[in-house]
Amino acid sequence: MQTTETARPTCADGDGVRRAALAARDAAFDGRFVYSVRSTGIYCRPSCPARAARPENVAFHATPAEAEAAGFRACKRCRPNAASRDARRAALVARACRLIDAAETVPALDALARDAGLSPFHFHRVFKAVAGVTPRAYAEARRADRVAEGLRQAGSVTEALYAAGYGAASRFYADAPQRLGMAPAAYRKGGAGETIRFAVGPCSLGAILVAATARGVCAILLGDDPDALLRDLEDRFPHAALTGGDPGFEAVVAQVVGLVEAPGTAFDLPLDIGGTAFQQKVWAALQKIPAGTTASYAEIARAVGVPAAVRAVARACGANALAVAIPCHRVVRADGGLSGYRWGIARKRDLLAREGVAR
Repeated sequence: MQTTETARPTCADGDGVRRAALAARDAAFDGRFVYSVRSTGIYCRPSCPARAARPENVAFHATPAEAEAAGFRACKRCRPNAASRDARRAALVARACRLIDAAETVPALDALARDAGLSPFHFHRVFKAVAGVTPRAYAEARRADRVAEGLRQAGSVTEALYAAGYGAASRFYADAPQRLGMAPAAYRKGGAGETIRFAVGPCSLGAILVAATARGVCAILLGDDPDALLRDLEDRFPHAALTGGDPGFEAVVAQVVGLVEAPGTAFDLPLDIGGTAFQQKVWAALQKIPAGTTASYAEIARAVGVPAAVRAVARACGANALAVAIPCHRVVRADGGLSGYRWGIARKRDLLAREGVAR
């Protein structure tokens, strides 16, 4: 999944860039500038489908107000002085999310679509394109979040489940290990009753912490301070039984360290991933990036079926707690440059170099 995208220029690069955007009717430039046509007295968005004007009649303006001050009126077809299509869709989905968050039970798709003024089919498509998940998946994730919050305060697990809007506990229990990383009762007690084996040691990238539950490796953390890595693990599960690795666990640690030293090698240990449904989709896509190649955030967004969710993909990469095993270091900007990495840009560059990717 080698990236083939190039950096998208901005309007600061000059009229040549603006004219190229205008010729391509590139909607990505909507909101960055408008253009006016002297022969018609109208100004438009770059994406306006109107017939192309003669270049000598075209002028560029930073804002609609600037174009109107110059005596031009807004195009009735592309409405350049109104919110962009993407902004309108984002506002629509934000309102739907607020309705879901405020509801005691999950609103029906028909009701959400009716509030948005769209058909259920179209609303479903718009919501998934903007949010990265379906309305149902978003609602289930929010209910699970409320359970996670309630488990720390409620008198019982059942009380927390019903307070979060679950009509029956069975559905939540079925997904609990995936959503919480452990059984609800253990999560409510801050990991009490859960045993997490861990080891902290050196590697060529600094300090490394490897931790695992009975289900698999749950954390691979990199850093400069071993104590800070251990505090990170303790903060996640303040009441779990954290135990030093036994001789059997040393083999797990050795395989993880071997992966860090040679990130292109095979890694077949089970993982206890957790995360939301969307994060899991992103992390699964990351695991499909071949060693020695990179992919852009936009490519990952397309791979998980939500091309507009580039920022959500970036956030999911940042939430990854399994360094190298889930290779978020292989995700780069559209221009091939290195962007943020939870464990530092220098480590990201080093890992890519070990796979033969020069940056």
